[in-house]
Amino acid sequence: MRRFTRFAAIDWSGARGKRHRGIAVALCEAGDAAPQLFAAPDGVWSRTAVLDWLRARAGDPLLVGFDFSFAPPLIERGAYLPGEPTPATARPFWAHVDTASDDEDLGAASFLENRRGRHFYLGAADGTKADFMHFRRCEAQYKAGGGGKPSTVYDAIGAAQVAKASFAGMRLLHHLGAAVPVWPFDPVPDQGALVVEIYTSIAARTAGLRKGISKMRGAAALDAALTHPAIGSQPHSPLERYDDHATDAILTAAWLRAHADRASLWHPPALSAEIAQSEGWTFGVV
Repeated sequence: MRRFTRFAAIDWSGARGKRHRGIAVALCEAGDAAPQLFAAPDGVWSRTAVLDWLRARAGDPLLVGFDFSFAPPLIERGAYLPGEPTPATARPFWAHVDTASDDEDLGAASFLENRRGRHFYLGAADGTKADFMHFRRCEAQYKAGGGGKPSTVYDAIGAAQVAKASFAGMRLLHHLGAAVPVWPFDPVPDQGALVVEIYTSIAARTAGLRKGISKMRGAAALDAALTHPAIGSQPHSPLERYDDHATDAILTAAWLRAHADRASLWHPPALSAEIAQSEGWTFGVV
């Protein structure tokens, strides 16, 4: 994996609308220079603009990490959405989500809202929240390894929910098509760009930030994480504004650069062929 010489981390958003201040794109080159934020074409990123940005770099030796779940759980219950006819592998399911979502800018809130109470928890009216807590195998592995309590794509309420971002992300992956491979659903290509799923919390833990204090809201905290020996980056250039989206993206891009050549991260023992095609895996979970 030493062939990658550029590394990007994208802090994603499933919010409604056409422009999303919750999206941040950070990029770094091989070496130790700190990642830089990549400015959106119109000042604030849209999901469609991120898709265009990635397509334009399909031929680059670029490793890109997105912080959303690339597929729902399937192994635990035998189907993504039990009782609803759906494909049993991820790529056809991404197409299913895209066809069933009419939200602007690759949004997917309507997909969840049309299935609330049956598959998604959006509030107390939907029943007992615990009944919606289903997880992928990589999430179970992450928790078993001490990574903490994972989120599920079926829980669509609260600040920590990943559901809306994940289903919007599945639409992006569908529209990306064959332009850029997506690991582990596709083989790692000999050249060009590759997309992986990331947890920004893994980068934070690696950089020495303990559980519960993984956010960096100032220059000193970000530099302390970047210059940690396990990250190996130079300090960053000052930002106009410090928020979780920007600092998460910057640190995670540096983490990708530092750890992309670790063979164990590309071959986790629990990643079977079935899981690779149905649920996928988060890069960094072993």
